[in-house]
Amino acid sequence: MLRFLLILPSLLCHNLRSPGSLKRMEFENHTVKTEFFLLGFSDHPELWRILFAVFLFIYSVTLMGNLGMMLLITTSSHLHTPMYFFLCMLSFVDVCYSSVIAPKLLVDLVSDKKTISYRGCAAQLYFFCSLVDTESFLLAAMAYDRYIAICNPLLYTVIMSKRVCCQLAIGAFLGGTMSSIIHTTNTFHLSFCSKEINHFFCDISPLFSLSCTDTYMHDIILVVFAGLVEAICLLAVLLSYVCIIAAILKTGSAEGRRKGFSTCASHLTVVTIYHGTLIFIYLRPSTGHSLDIDKVTFVFYTLIIPMLNPLIYSLRNKDVKNAFRKMISQKLVS
Repeated sequence: MLRFLLILPSLLCHNLRSPGSLKRMEFENHTVKTEFFLLGFSDHPELWRILFAVFLFIYSVTLMGNLGMMLLITTSSHLHTPMYFFLCMLSFVDVCYSSVIAPKLLVDLVSDKKTISYRGCAAQLYFFCSLVDTESFLLAAMAYDRYIAICNPLLYTVIMSKRVCCQLAIGAFLGGTMSSIIHTTNTFHLSFCSKEINHFFCDISPLFSLSCTDTYMHDIILVVFAGLVEAICLLAVLLSYVCIIAAILKTGSAEGRRKGFSTCASHLTVVTIYHGTLIFIYLRPSTGHSLDIDKVTFVFYTLIIPMLNPLIYSLRNKDVKNAFRKMISQKLVS
């Protein structure tokens, strides 16, 4: 009798809970402890070794190119200008950006257990979103820098002071961080019914597809905040280049126009590739998607673009090439 009285409260509490709540609590406890399986390129296992070699090469070139660009800018005194300060920040973001994706992808291509923990997935999504938006803001700041350099050359050093450059860079990182917090929180408030992510990293759309619940409000939050960041950055770039082109066309000499366009050519190329890929990925119709095409596009977006940025700036910029030659000659002499 005494034993029955002791276990009676637990029995009553157990019966008061609805089956649905018990099931939900059981699943939530399971979700916190579980791991996700990254399917990646599982449809083509015969290509894993080739893909590993290709992605390792791309990642190595990315690290060497961007770290080399940062070293060149910091050690060359005549590159200590606002334009190259932002380029140094862009190279830093590209190194971090590719490092969020590439090492895990390379490990998965040579291992049988292609898993990522729940917290690891959340961390990867957070850093990915943060660095993507930070790069967007930095490209907008670089467009503003080119606008001041061409449209107000006499006041360039006054307007683009060290303090203003640091404020713009800090603002870019803060903007990326705040946007990422919103996207990560919005995504991981969902309950996931499946553990298989049909992707090679934790991105928002594949995680949304695993949700047990309706994602309508989450989709709205995603579109509003992602669209807001993209609209602000693209508008800043477009307005800057409208003013830049108008100022260049007013230049009397053909040589002046050529120099004006060559000054902006590298940045405009990077902006076109970056935002063009971003728009292609996220603003396509949701119907008729090919998963293979999506993965190839994300490979280009997450791995190849960070590799291309320093190459574009170094190949099309005389100051960078001259600084590189000078650094090499000094090393050879020493």
